[in-house]
Amino acid sequence: MLRRAFTALAALTLFSSAPVLAEPVSYFQVDGVTYDETVPAFESQAGYEIGEKPVRYSDMIAYLRDLAEGSDRIAVETIGYSHERRPILTFTVTSPENHANLETIRTTHLERLAGRAEADAAPVILWINYGVHGAETSSMDAAIPLLFHYAAGQGAEIEAQLNDAVMIFTVVFNPDGHARRIDHTETFWTYAENTDLSDEAHNMWIEARTNHYWFDLNRQWLLLTQPESRAWIKEWHKWKPMVSADYHEMGSASPYYFHPGEELRRNPLIPARARELTKGMGERHAAFLDSEARLYWTEQGFDNFYIGKGSTYPQINGSLGILFEAGAARGGAVMTERGLVETADNVRTQFRTALTTIQGSLDLRSEITAYQRDFFAENARQANRVDRGGWVFTAEGDPERAARFVRLLRLHDIDVRRLSGSVRAEDRVYPAGSSYFVPTAQMNNRMVRGIFERFTEFEENIFYDVSGWTLPLAYDLDYASISSRAARSLPIGDLADGEFQSAPLPDRASYGYVFDWSHSFAPRALNRILSADLMARATMDETTVRTTSGVVELGRGAVFVPLARQDAANDEIHEIMKTIAAEDGVPVFAATSGLTPVPGRDLGSNRTFRALKAPRVVLAYDGGLSRYDVGEVWWTLDYRQRMPVTLVHKRRLGDLDWSKYTHLILAGSLSNGDAAPVLDEALTDTVLTWVEGGGTLVALRDAALWSQGAIQARKAAALNGGEAPAIKPEDEDAEDEDTPTARLNFSDMGLRDAEHVIGGAIFATDLDTSHPLGFGFADRELPVHRNVSFTLERPEGNPYAVPVQYDEDPLLTGYASDRRQSEIAGTPSVVAERMGGGTVILMADNPVFRGTYPGSEKLLMNAIFFSNLIDRPRGDYESGE
Repeated sequence: MLRRAFTALAALTLFSSAPVLAEPVSYFQVDGVTYDETVPAFESQAGYEIGEKPVRYSDMIAYLRDLAEGSDRIAVETIGYSHERRPILTFTVTSPENHANLETIRTTHLERLAGRAEADAAPVILWINYGVHGAETSSMDAAIPLLFHYAAGQGAEIEAQLNDAVMIFTVVFNPDGHARRIDHTETFWTYAENTDLSDEAHNMWIEARTNHYWFDLNRQWLLLTQPESRAWIKEWHKWKPMVSADYHEMGSASPYYFHPGEELRRNPLIPARARELTKGMGERHAAFLDSEARLYWTEQGFDNFYIGKGSTYPQINGSLGILFEAGAARGGAVMTERGLVETADNVRTQFRTALTTIQGSLDLRSEITAYQRDFFAENARQANRVDRGGWVFTAEGDPERAARFVRLLRLHDIDVRRLSGSVRAEDRVYPAGSSYFVPTAQMNNRMVRGIFERFTEFEENIFYDVSGWTLPLAYDLDYASISSRAARSLPIGDLADGEFQSAPLPDRASYGYVFDWSHSFAPRALNRILSADLMARATMDETTVRTTSGVVELGRGAVFVPLARQDAANDEIHEIMKTIAAEDGVPVFAATSGLTPVPGRDLGSNRTFRALKAPRVVLAYDGGLSRYDVGEVWWTLDYRQRMPVTLVHKRRLGDLDWSKYTHLILAGSLSNGDAAPVLDEALTDTVLTWVEGGGTLVALRDAALWSQGAIQARKAAALNGGEAPAIKPEDEDAEDEDTPTARLNFSDMGLRDAEHVIGGAIFATDLDTSHPLGFGFADRELPVHRNVSFTLERPEGNPYAVPVQYDEDPLLTGYASDRRQSEIAGTPSVVAERMGGGTVILMADNPVFRGTYPGSEKLLMNAIFFSNLIDRPRGDYESGE
């Protein structure tokens, strides 16, 4: 009996003992601060200490909610939910007296920004972002000691901070990514502490960094396509804080980092004074780190250029944005060249720099208050000084695309007005009702400029992120600048909200139903039809159709659903059409006759109207394919268009029954444009054989470059009796192969290495709107995103194989060296041609980059729905026929 009791006790000890790296609440407490012992510590509720095991999101949220419930200093609010329905919370921390007067404090602060309230009329408003990247442990877990500190801390300094500040802590930005990290780490958990960075427990960087659809949420402050970012941006603008702290982790070997960042890499719309104040704040962080003789660095590596990051977005909106980065402890603890990196130690450092941020903001209160008031006053002066009254925009044929842009602007607290009358600007008419005006004379003037203006000249050519993001181009909008004088006489209507608009319900048809392909959700509508096993046909030419609403003009790609020879009853078909109008917003018309007013383009014409098939799409991921690109395609198909897509790990592609699928999408790779193999030799043969048998391969970015090479090798092998020819190096015949390499200074390497890198810019292309990939576009001018430097080759013998080509002067906004612009000019952006019985579609870049290019998004949808409409030329074009 005694032996059994001892054995049980030993087992209990084995499973419950904490590793050496775990730390209790006392480890995080600040010297000189008395803590209320009745406030529970995290370990007493969760059953483990920070550093002992990964902190589960549910454990953290339960604990922090309990802290808020038991404290009159903390209020908690659910501001939104992730894709996986996990809550995103804000904890507002201030004195009980301030809590009782919180709404008045908020509105007074906003009045102070506009110069209508005294500088000391309201407390300092502070904001701290926690957990935007799921792989970054301490940037989430630091919320635990911070909220405990303000729930339990006693003393004059704590009371002063609570009285003089309203602190808003967002916990956490990316709960889905954090949940993925915890699952991964615990899957590979071991009893013996393994600090080897190569261990699988530490290998979850991209997978856990991102949200459900593998989006990097720290690039979403501007773009706002994900529910997490939409939730926090509403709350941020509700308060317009004076200081925003943004917590992250980076490579494990790196010492601690804090802003102000690179001096020359500052967005020109951000005042230099912001950097000066941030640098002054940095002296407080440095003092703490110095007191513990910690390594740290600042003013290098990280920039303040792309306005869609968590530390830069606040700066263009009048706040001080401060980035913090700790070298990641990954699965818990890792050994690096700078020694052992531990989770608990990182959490403590992030917690303590949050305290120096809070106290530093209070120390610099008068300077920060003056800066913020001057920032918004200067916005008004800029609007008056520059001869630009604003911008008008519209989206021809696609009201949803324009409305989506309006919704984006409103989330950024930008006023948008409908045009109550038509306006002519820059040689085009902006019609009333479907056009909008964004005035520059508004509080967020710099944000307006950051969204609408184009930048192509920069002090330095090194960018941490994209260099061009002019969003009207990304949305492929028609837009124009309006002078201040012209703006005064514009026919301006009500404030627009961009709410989704349902289309009128269609009449009951006697012959069939038609709808145009120009609407953003036309692909969603078509998918509903084909998923219901209804026959549908697409028009290859513009035509007109007689309907119950009169004669309707239809562009190429318009869809016709006949009533004849359908298995479904007419009532069932009508219900589907009503759903399309109500839920997709696509106008559907009831056709009354197959005879059209256009000769040779009747609804029954096989030459004009071609049959469509339901796509069954495989989207490959991992194994060298970029999760960012894959996730953006996945989100577009699944979330935007509500299309089922089969996600398959690349290593399992060889096990598929390919006869079940119509499309394979290879979305980017990690090969950096060197045409490294995306698929191995056996799988390449399987996929290309499937294409020749009728499948469609859609390849984006580096995968497109590899695919073009693989197809060329297959063709060459066929001509060579089945044996692939030897591939000679690209520069074997280069004229300058004997030219000696120039000698350069080592210190120039950074700038020289980046000189010809395209980190992300927008390029102009010419789109063949008569090609099936061009169906639904209003005109031939299509801006596309590009962040690769390679070019696709023009196929020989097929003059129709390049439906999208870069302009001769291609750069619209962002950075690209003169050399790269010259290399890209006139080359294919998209290549599409038949291969056997199937189709290959290659895109030099990602048409749905970050889910923010609704202009080029239709290229992807056309590749899926209309690939079988691409015909093979029959003429001998090489001989000039």
